[in-house]
Amino acid sequence: MAVRVAQCTIDVEDLDLMVAFWSAALGYEVEQGDDGSAKLWPSGQPSGPAPTIWLQGSGTSKRGKNRLHLDLVADDDPQTEVRRLVDLGARHVDVGQTGTEGFTVLADPEGNEFCVLDGPPTR
Repeated sequence: MAVRVAQCTIDVEDLDLMVAFWSAALGYEVEQGDDGSAKLWPSGQPSGPAPTIWLQGSGTSKRGKNRLHLDLVADDDPQTEVRRLVDLGARHVDVGQTGTEGFTVLADPEGNEFCVLDGPPTR
């Protein structure tokens, strides 16, 4: 028996800022709650194979490097996608990479690190 990733939860300080960034970054639909949280659904597939994203208002800022992060893969050219994400509010961050990795490390507007892979994950 096994489990699969169904949802990723991100604690956020500014819900509106993070909804705007992540929904645009992923092309996900937004369902905003009255409780300071929002769920982002893969567009056109509310229970499809892609995980949903739960943005949970925490009222506190991020501290330190994430111990768990998202690895994203682009539909087209990864570097074009990196530029688009930076235009949306992401920034390049250095977490010790050498420059020879098969990914680019970025942080969202609240500093949560994530990677844009140069291609799909391989075995």
